[in-house]
Amino acid sequence: MMYGWTGTLLRVNLTTRQISKEPLREEWARDFIGGRGLGARYLFAEVDPQIDPLSPENKLIFATGPLTGTNASCGARYMVVTKGPLTNAITTSNSGGHWGPELKAAGYDLLIVEGRAATPCYLWIYDDRVEIRDAGHLWGKTVWEAEEHLRQELGVPDAIVASIGPAGEKLVRFACIMNDLHRAAGRSGVGAVMGSKQLKAIAVRGTGGVRLADPHAFFAAHWAMKVKLRESPVTSQGLPIYGTEVLVNVINEHGALPTRNHQQSVFERAEEISGERLTETRLVANKACFACTIACGRVTALPGEAAGKYMVTTHPHNWQIAGEGPEYEAAWALGAQCGIGDLDALIKANWLCNELGMDAISFGATVAAAMELYEKGAISLAQTEIPLTFGSAEALLVMAEKTAYREGFGHELAEGSKRMTEKFGRPELFMGVKGQEFAAYEARAIQGMGLGYATSNRGACHLKAYTVAAEILGLPRQMDPRATEGKAELTKLFQDATATVDATGLCQFLTFGIGLEEILPQLVAATGVQYTLEELLKIGERIWNLERWWNERAGLTGKDDTLPRRILEEPLPSGPAKGQVNRLGEMLPEYYRLRGWDAEGRITREKLQELGLV
Repeated sequence: MMYGWTGTLLRVNLTTRQISKEPLREEWARDFIGGRGLGARYLFAEVDPQIDPLSPENKLIFATGPLTGTNASCGARYMVVTKGPLTNAITTSNSGGHWGPELKAAGYDLLIVEGRAATPCYLWIYDDRVEIRDAGHLWGKTVWEAEEHLRQELGVPDAIVASIGPAGEKLVRFACIMNDLHRAAGRSGVGAVMGSKQLKAIAVRGTGGVRLADPHAFFAAHWAMKVKLRESPVTSQGLPIYGTEVLVNVINEHGALPTRNHQQSVFERAEEISGERLTETRLVANKACFACTIACGRVTALPGEAAGKYMVTTHPHNWQIAGEGPEYEAAWALGAQCGIGDLDALIKANWLCNELGMDAISFGATVAAAMELYEKGAISLAQTEIPLTFGSAEALLVMAEKTAYREGFGHELAEGSKRMTEKFGRPELFMGVKGQEFAAYEARAIQGMGLGYATSNRGACHLKAYTVAAEILGLPRQMDPRATEGKAELTKLFQDATATVDATGLCQFLTFGIGLEEILPQLVAATGVQYTLEELLKIGERIWNLERWWNERAGLTGKDDTLPRRILEEPLPSGPAKGQVNRLGEMLPEYYRLRGWDAEGRITREKLQELGLV
């Protein structure tokens, strides 16, 4: 008997319509824990890295962790692991809400979806009962419409739904998988992979629970962790009161808020789109994921005249006047990156991204790249049909719908900014790594973030190594954001620790208040496996190297560990970090050395043997 884990993997082949249940590989569970780690291990074993990510040969792996669905604070997370159509690299997209715990309660650690259905379908999972059902009547519906329809059709109001919107159906390369209406497995195009399989939704209802190896020790560790979270000003005040958008003013004041496609790093209208302004004027309530003690989610509404301010199309879903968000990354991408300081426009655009099933970060950043293309004359009004000028809220909202449906110039945006800028002859205007757009931190002002972006296995990502914690917030200790010394070690440590947290099923926001030292006793008590702190860090390193090795087999090399020319060669023109470029060349060799790779960034045989990967 396994504890923490259910011990069961659910496999669904949409081509053959075969459904099977398999015992979990216990040795893999111990060595990779779950979530991101276990999902990557199964992908490595079962998917050829050379395949087309939108082909039936790709697999979509939904993976929970042993702490998912327990009473552990913020034990709500699940990962979607696949080959990403935006990057052609491994992608591990994380989501919260209630869907992951529900899959666990139904009795499954992992769900692996294979093949491609002949016609649109959805999965219905109710404990041991698993069915592939027709979804022809759902195809074309938005996320919100499909979820409401499914609950009524199933007659199970407590069913939790993960689905794709029109963006996933149209294979937008940065389409999301949405669950609980507003939670997203957001980046790298996992929704497009789901759409390529003609899988509209996965509805789950579970009535079981999670068996704990030592319940008394588990709850003792649980309460000790809650005390630590209450002591942290970030997890007890900043995030609950202002949400993640509390960072807008903080990052802007450090001269690190990318603006107008990274042409500047200070946004003059930051205060107008900040978490403080959102809380004061548009916040209805906080919202928490399963077992969450932080409740950073923002339920928002547009009151009075603001409700009809941006009704720029005739699509019915554009008449929503309430929803959730935006969070910090979305507010930045839709706002400062596009030069837009109208909070109501950002709220509406974020709702559209959620309802249509699109990553707001990549969408906003791609619109920003298109705005620079437009202002530099690389594309014209004849092509865009609306002026794509920085600061245009109308252009942002029009393009949100056009992109999701691949209408007009939205078809170009749907390919992501790397492919779009290459097509129109200005590839240097792509601001990202490995095909994925940057997040909301300027790498010239925050040196470690640049190294983290460059070396991230899933393309530019802030969550895989949040060096901002140390470089800006001073957690666990303050480091100079403009210095390169010590950043290779910091980045590696954050990457390994983050991989471990992602494997457990816990939320990364916990790490603002606690560390692996506090997570360890809960994991041990839940699983009965006597992990040590050193083993947890080694597991994180094992996961990171396995992902890197998969990418090497997909054709990525050390040459992909780089940043755009603008970030490396063009000094910031103004702000607190004026004159700075990212000095990646000073950090990357040391990073490779600390990783135990060769000078070209290749994993060595010795490192693979050390980590038990060969």
